[in-house]
Order: sequence, then C-alpha cells, then structure tokens
Amino acid sequence: MTENQPVNVGLRSKITNKLVAVYPHSIKGSPKEIQKTVFDWYYAQGCANEDELPNLYVDILTDEELKNFH
Repeated sequence: MTENQPVNVGLRSKITNKLVAVYPHSIKGSPKEIQKTVFDWYYAQGCANEDELPNLYVDILTDEELKNFH
C-alpha cells in the first residue's frame, strides 16, 4: 500500500481469500494506519465482526472487484 496515493481497499478472508467487505472510501496512509482505520470501521458496522477480524486482512482492490462486490 502507498502512503501518497489514495487506494480502494477491502477485507479478505485469510482462509478463503474471498472479499468480505469493501471500505466505502479511498484511503491513504501507512499500511498500519490503513489497517487500523479499516478494522475500526468494520468493527463499528457490528460488534459481532470483532470475532472475524483475526481471520481477515486488508487488501487493495481492483476497479473490477469494486464493481462486482455484492
């Protein structure tokens, strides 16, 4: 991930590599900052999501993935 250019990111399952959620904004920052922001956002969507977080990772998404998500 890049600190200078905004990117579109989502959360993927570490187990299936399936896209689980798409962060609704472009984001920039260090990989650590982006991960914290996206994880905090996902947790805020529902407290039950906290149990899923250890099995998810933040990934940069392609335009195609953004269009085809849900």
